[in-house]
This record gives sequence, structure tokens and C-alpha cells, in this order.
Amino acid sequence: MIGYLEYLDTLGFPIGAEAQIDLILQSLNNNYAHFVMNYNMNEIDKTPTELLAMLRTAEANMKKAEPASIMMVGNKGKAKGKGKWKGKKKIGSTSAPKPKANPKQALKLKGAIAKGDCHFCGKPGHWKRNCHAYLEDLKKKKAAAASDSGTTKE
Repeated sequence: MIGYLEYLDTLGFPIGAEAQIDLILQSLNNNYAHFVMNYNMNEIDKTPTELLAMLRTAEANMKKAEPASIMMVGNKGKAKGKGKWKGKKKIGSTSAPKPKANPKQALKLKGAIAKGDCHFCGKPGHWKRNCHAYLEDLKKKKAAAASDSGTTKE
């Protein structure tokens, strides 16, 4: 861009330094939007060649800040990772393989976890959200709130 501006000057159509800088900044792509905003907000006064040096530095910084591109490679019909691993046990490992849980045992375990002491009434065998006393108390509070909001104050 600076070359075009110098060529216009040799042809007899000089453009002022401020207009040259504006043209250069307007010709930049969207990657330089932060640079242009910073340049305009700080009201930096530079010559076009100094601006070119600043732009080269900004471009080098942008290349450093870019994340590395990741290439995805397809499997070409073979699905990997879908089978079970049939490798050897690590040397020095003392842990035995874990047996698979029986679905009926899992249901029993869930029932054991669900039972405990209620935080509302203190009785074992249910949680607060299932407590009959707590649910009755909630109904009473809702009924009291509805009757209070239904009355008009004069």
C-alpha cells in the first residue's frame, strides 16, 4: 500500500501523511481490528513507514498467538476402540479385575442408598422429600399463604 502511495506522489498526486495512514488502516483485514482500534484510541502519530514497522510487529505477534491447527484423520472404514481391551495386566499391579455388577444387585444397592434418616422427622427409611410430615407441613404453609394473599387490606 505504501508503494502505491509513493507511486501516486511521483505521478503528481500527493496525499497527506494523515490521509495515507487512514488509507493504510482502512485497507487492513479484520485480523488487525484490535491494532487499528488501539492505534486510533491512543492517537499515535507515526509516519507511514513507522506504521509499517508497527504492523509487521503486530503480524508477528498474531502468528505467535494463533493456536496450532489440528488435523483430523479418518479411520477409512475400520472402527477402532469399539472392542474390549485384551492386553496384559501391568507388572507389579496387585489389583484383581473387578467383577461385573449384577443388575438385581444394583437395584438392591440403590434401595440401600435411598434409605437413611429423614432430616425433617428423624425417622429412618425415607428422605425429607418423601416424608409425610414434611409434605403435610408444606401443604399447610401453601394454604396459609394463599389465604393471606387472597384477603384485601382496607
